[in-house]
Amino acid sequence: MKADNVHAHALLDFKDIYVSYGDAPVLENINLTIQRNQHWVILGRNGSGKSTLIKLISNDLYPNPKYPFKKEVLGKSVWHIFELKQHFGIITHDLHNYFAVHGNFLTAYEVVLSGFYSSIDVFQHQDFSDDQHQKAQETLAFLDILALKNKPVHQMSTGQLRLCVIGRALIHNPIALLLDEPTIGLDFKAQHHFLKLLRKLSSRLSIVLVTHHIEEVFEEISHVALMHNKTIYKQGSKQSVLTSQNLSTIFDIEMDLQQKNNRYYIQRIGD
Repeated sequence: MKADNVHAHALLDFKDIYVSYGDAPVLENINLTIQRNQHWVILGRNGSGKSTLIKLISNDLYPNPKYPFKKEVLGKSVWHIFELKQHFGIITHDLHNYFAVHGNFLTAYEVVLSGFYSSIDVFQHQDFSDDQHQKAQETLAFLDILALKNKPVHQMSTGQLRLCVIGRALIHNPIALLLDEPTIGLDFKAQHHFLKLLRKLSSRLSIVLVTHHIEEVFEEISHVALMHNKTIYKQGSKQSVLTSQNLSTIFDIEMDLQQKNNRYYIQRIGD
């Protein structure tokens, strides 16, 4: 499939998908279609299946073949993982932590540059063109972290490294970014700046945000999928799905959802 054809398809088109670990079901009857240029949040409590859904999207897990299903990402059912990452950037805690532990000697510039080969290091045999070096420089500038260019990972804050990992994904000009609980480990100021970045990114590509934090649902989010009991409980427009009643159901506690200045917050949680 030519790259220009990729842009004509939905980001995700999943129908009737089941995922099992051995005989134990971990996702059941997953139906989810996300179109290009939409911004989604996938909300659910811990253990609801969010992390498994991410692995399904990234091809780290596959549907149970006992059940007929449809699973397409950008119009294709089979991807080479390196090619997929050029179109769909996936930012997970595993990736962040891998750089923190195994790539802690790298500079911010090298973390971003490593995205061209999807490696955790920059090796001598990897030949980077002038255009690629220029792209890495531009990406650091876009993320407002050019001052970190020569700073090693082991000297970075959690938020600084997370921005570098996002820069690594942006190096290919992807169609979409999927972010797993992106503000975990960030203080209030860093969370605020990070959400401002997501809003900035939403003007360039589609955002799929996976979280259990209501306050991360920024203004440009247009659609919501609620995970509950290993499946998608409800999905649709933000206005119709993100309600006190629906949140109370999926989090199994009475919640009073309020909105102010286009931001959501929980005013009261029941006993």
